Amino acid sequence: MPATPPQPRRTVAIILLDRVVALVAATRRVLTGREDVSRATWLAVIAALGVLVATAVSVVGVLRTPEKLTPVTLDPPPSVEQVGASPSGTPRAQARPAVTSPAVPATPSAPASSAPPAVPSSTRPTPTGATAEPTPAALDADFAVTDNALLSYGATVTINNPGAVPAPRWTLVLTLPRESLGISSVEGAQASRDGAVWTFVPDDDTAQVPGGASVRVTFRVNGSLTGAAPKACTIDGVACTGLPS
Repeated sequence: MPATPPQPRRTVAIILLDRVVALVAATRRVLTGREDVSRATWLAVIAALGVLVATAVSVVGVLRTPEKLTPVTLDPPPSVEQVGASPSGTPRAQARPAVTSPAVPATPSAPASSAPPAVPSSTRPTPTGATAEPTPAALDADFAVTDNALLSYGATVTINNPGAVPAPRWTLVLTLPRESLGISSVEGAQASRDGAVWTFVPDDDTAQVPGGASVRVTFRVNGSLTGAAPKACTIDGVACTGLPS
């Protein structure tokens, strides 16, 4: 018995076309056997079959010419060696460090011990180019009794400036032996009392004692026949001369 020749292998495209032809034939038989089929139904069936045939033809074309399709492939991820090495002849991009603004160092606060010591006003240095004002010399005073009366006597205190610089102010303090004694007829000063202590400050005429000169303060001490001489006399805290012993 001769061997049956092998049947050619049917491809997917041939099978799909056979199915489409069979479906078209079956649809035609069904619709031909019915008498009440309208023209609209025929048109709908023909349109559906046309779409089906077009789809089948497209599938067959794709299956028969797969080489015309551009395969979509993904490149494999680069290896560690490929990442580290740059292609030959192409300079590898250098990593640039981030630009940051230079840090501004904080100004250290000066310790309390580094502060310069306070300079007393009397020893403070004179600025360059300025002339230091000379300091007036200490004043001295001389007490003298000028006349005696029944219940009073006249007195004069001479205030001397031994220096060359004028003295702008001064204070004369006179202490009497008793509070019952009084002072009147004051010239060259303004007098005030606190018990037995009398304080004299300059008036407009004696407000300044010129250098190498002197001013005078005159007054009368009232209220006693004897024992009325001052117990103390000072000019700016310096004892006067001429007090009776």
